[in-house]
Amino acid sequence: MAAARTKSRPFTVFNVVAARPNFPKVAPIDRAMRARPDRFRSVLVHTGQHYDFAMSDAFIQDLGMPAPEHHLGVGSGSHAEQTAEALKRFELLLLADRPDLVLVVGDVNSTLACALACSKVGVPVAHVEAGLRSFDRAMPEEVNRIVTDVLSDLLFVTEPVGVRYLRAEGVAKSKIHLAGDVMIDSLRASLPRAREMAVAKKELGLGDTPYAVLTMHRPANVDDPARLARLLDLVEAAAKLVTIVFPVHPRTKKRLEETGLASRLAANPNVRLVDPLGYLRFLSLLDRAALAITDSGGVPEECTFLGIPCITLRETTERPLTVEHGINTLVGDSAKKAIPAVKKALARKGARKAPPRGWDGKAALRILKVIERFLAARRKSGNAGKLS
Repeated sequence: MAAARTKSRPFTVFNVVAARPNFPKVAPIDRAMRARPDRFRSVLVHTGQHYDFAMSDAFIQDLGMPAPEHHLGVGSGSHAEQTAEALKRFELLLLADRPDLVLVVGDVNSTLACALACSKVGVPVAHVEAGLRSFDRAMPEEVNRIVTDVLSDLLFVTEPVGVRYLRAEGVAKSKIHLAGDVMIDSLRASLPRAREMAVAKKELGLGDTPYAVLTMHRPANVDDPARLARLLDLVEAAAKLVTIVFPVHPRTKKRLEETGLASRLAANPNVRLVDPLGYLRFLSLLDRAALAITDSGGVPEECTFLGIPCITLRETTERPLTVEHGINTLVGDSAKKAIPAVKKALARKGARKAPPRGWDGKAALRILKVIERFLAARRKSGNAGKLS
């Protein structure tokens, strides 16, 4: 009689979060792993790149995530300082716990740092949101994306164009997996609770008044005083047409105060300045908006799912599907381009446009299936657990 098969230990996976955009991308993956403790030991690692309540803890609460098992406390600093500190602290954690895989998401400094640390000690890396390209190397995020993709063993792509970009860069087809948009997994799961909050009506007293949601935080927009002033001209022109609700990012608030521009917005009765919002409250606000004005990468995706017109304060985007779908319009800092787009959004009638095909809320499950197959093959070959 054959000997009984020995039960293999679960695969240890570090799921890394660092900044506000990371949480809704990691939450569905972490949840799916924790639902299968026989196969996965999910370890949530927070590097601490975003560390105040509204930018971090509120998201963890809203998304029903457990408290991170590890918090590295990287904090703020220049791009080099953040990257170096995350690299140093994450390497120590890798050597202490020896995971089977590290999963990173997006394109923040910690994404690059953790992938680089893994490459130095021989831990496989899975990159979620791989293959996104704006083709603007002046964006620090673009450099982070490219290098992280080079270092990764598994590349999970959100839209077909990402597969083409990676193949053009010479990435092996076997590493690339079109998984869909995992951020939409979180949005779909959270939308009923967000709608119950009715933030626009209950907290801001907007009733049925049309409004736009404004977000602005990218260094290229807020760190250049001249460009920031042009963007405020654009915002003030838009505010003549619609009430604007502006959750102010800490970085943006600091720059507005440093440049003396904060008083311009504060004095405008059609601009409502509010503190940063957690995930559910922001989603509640966005869901009832007539349009969004943003320089974010994630907000256009959320708008595309929700069918809300989006005006992006950039000349390029790493998410072309949002433009191709007819929701997202790129205007840079040009009021001449933005105002017609605002008018068009306000004149829109009828049902919201349906989301793109495949945004079905099952991206995390597709990712998990690939990871399990990859790690099982690696363990069988005897390569698992070997750190240099």
